[in-house]
Amino acid sequence: MGDKANAHPGAAGRATAADHPASVRNVVLVGHSGSGKTTLVEALALTAGAVNRAGRVEDGGTVSDYDEIEHRQQRSVQLSLVPVEWGGYKVNLLDTPGYADFVGELRAGLRAADAALFVVSASDGVDGSTRMVWEECAAVGMPRAIVITHLEAARADFEEMTRICAETFGGDDPDAVLPLYLPLHGPQGPDGHAPVTGLIGLLSQKLFDYASGERKESEPGPEQLPDIAEARNRLIEGIISESEDETLMDRYLGGEEIDLKTLVDDLERAVARGVFHPVLAAAPAAEGARQGIGTVELLELITGGFPTPLEREAPSVTTPEGAPREIGAACDPDGPLVAEVVKTASDPYVGRISLVRVFSGTLHPDETVHVSGHGLTDRGHEDHDVDERIGALSAPFGKQQRTLTHCIAGDLACVAKLNSAETGDTLSSKDDPLLMEPWEMPDPLLPLAIQAHSKADEDKLSQGLSRLVAEDPTMRLEQNPDTHQVVLWCLGEAHADVALERLRSRYGVQVDVVPHKVSLRETFAGKSAGRGRHVKQSGGHGQYAICEIDVEPLPGGSGIEFVDKVVGGAVPRQFIPSVEKGVRAQAAKGVAAGYPLIDVRITLRDGKAHSVDSSDAAFQTAGALALREAASDAKIHLLEPVAEVSVLVGDEYVGPVMSDLSGRRGRVVGTEQAGGGRTLVRAEVPEIEIDRYAVDLRSLSHGTARFGRRYTRHEPMPPQVAERLRDKAKEN
Repeated sequence: MGDKANAHPGAAGRATAADHPASVRNVVLVGHSGSGKTTLVEALALTAGAVNRAGRVEDGGTVSDYDEIEHRQQRSVQLSLVPVEWGGYKVNLLDTPGYADFVGELRAGLRAADAALFVVSASDGVDGSTRMVWEECAAVGMPRAIVITHLEAARADFEEMTRICAETFGGDDPDAVLPLYLPLHGPQGPDGHAPVTGLIGLLSQKLFDYASGERKESEPGPEQLPDIAEARNRLIEGIISESEDETLMDRYLGGEEIDLKTLVDDLERAVARGVFHPVLAAAPAAEGARQGIGTVELLELITGGFPTPLEREAPSVTTPEGAPREIGAACDPDGPLVAEVVKTASDPYVGRISLVRVFSGTLHPDETVHVSGHGLTDRGHEDHDVDERIGALSAPFGKQQRTLTHCIAGDLACVAKLNSAETGDTLSSKDDPLLMEPWEMPDPLLPLAIQAHSKADEDKLSQGLSRLVAEDPTMRLEQNPDTHQVVLWCLGEAHADVALERLRSRYGVQVDVVPHKVSLRETFAGKSAGRGRHVKQSGGHGQYAICEIDVEPLPGGSGIEFVDKVVGGAVPRQFIPSVEKGVRAQAAKGVAAGYPLIDVRITLRDGKAHSVDSSDAAFQTAGALALREAASDAKIHLLEPVAEVSVLVGDEYVGPVMSDLSGRRGRVVGTEQAGGGRTLVRAEVPEIEIDRYAVDLRSLSHGTARFGRRYTRHEPMPPQVAERLRDKAKEN
């Protein structure tokens, strides 16, 4: 690691194909939007020699933010892979968006990685969503380290930020989160601020000065030794307390000097096991400099302290039919092929490109593989099993692609021309099809109703939407049979904006956003009766049908019940199904505000027919007329769908959340402690009131709450709300 004596990089630059899993490190960068993840990736690529000049997010010149949308918004909106080589290791840096709307890209990065760098801004601190991701990583034992950025800010305080990280991430053991280095400050400026120019290694007790643009090592001065000694002793105790050698603490407390190699080895093991989380500082390189502050130390931590793919337990594997399968040794390049599509993108020239993590076996270009996709049918992704011949393999470097001859277990690569593959699909041998357990994806809960802008757009809309949804499993496509709307369910407004922009720029489809309609229903409030008379004579065969019906309400969920109580053949037997067909057709159209009629019993009790002029069509019309007349003399309830909403929220926000739900005509039905300072609030809320709840709840809880919704039933709408909707229906 950074404190290893005379550690220098070997062949540096852009990494190509790895030859053994032990030489690969897969690292995902996690942090809130604006924390500096993309800038840090750029600085690491510069230090590794993969780029000659570091780009800036503001200029749209970074390697990992290469999409036009990212250039315009000056933030990441998708997962990006930047592989670099350092000290003979291939380091796959996975840059993720920090904004909550793009959490699907973050989860894909977590799936592809074996360790995580949590990037924390010294000026902004730790936000709630970052804390939640930390807890998710802790639950699966993923190794983590913390990088503090923006130390150049006027009020940045490394020591205070380290304390906050220890409190936030350390949980019951704050000594599991400790710095490996202290910042080295340069001369104080006119404003009283002393800039950070390098780092002080606590284990090696060396200074690493970057002021010249390259890292230079020196000895600390006498005035620095007391501060170093205090922080060093705490770090050593933190490392030893996590050591697998139980005698080490006794030896240390007994006054024995523990040698540097033992400490570094124990530190690396504790980091790889996910029980110790070192804190480092990093800053981008100054103009013309070759190395950013802390980038060498960070690369040495990644290659020396983070686990290899061999140390990761692969996700569960089954056959496509669901039978459990064992694939042998973990991450074996000679084992059966098991790879997963962690990201899908479309290139206007190349077609579909799939970013793949290989968990077992070795992937070769131009071979035939089996593509399996299961478990996302509710989001518009049909289950599929198909054999496909893959195209070229390549190593992405931002938007650039470098041809690969193979991709072994533990590594990542881009695969071209997998026409049916979607994000989350499994690639395996065509002779031995397998399926990986899918990773958990958040449920999209913000509806976006759209329609084609023109006839030309209408022709391209279906294909554009199917491609969009294939790329993004956090998006759900719905063709609502009741409202006849096309609805894209998204994670938030920014997610929706990117979807619309991609439809326009990538697939050439212009759409209009229209108000989202909620599927309302109608029902009778009490009993009623109606007579349908359809009698016309205009030469030749006429039309003659009369029927009389009774209508009464039924309990919720009963649907439409049709009962025949005609006696004496008043309505001939062959026309009774015609009356029922007409009644049901009118019920589907609605009788008051144009919404489907449900939960009523319609009884045919009498009628009249003509021996020549009666027909199927005439009795259908009469049945519809009878139902409309019954509705004109009855009180009709508008029914609205009610959802069961479950909100997981921090205890400090429970009051505001419950108050907000009440303001949405919600009924809180229970609360329970969920652990970790959180409460689960359950409520029943009309769906018409929670169209934008995904956005509003994020604002209300500062991004720390999650919610789920499930349809429960339709129930009568308050009269004043129903009246407004009826008036609106009449206007239209």
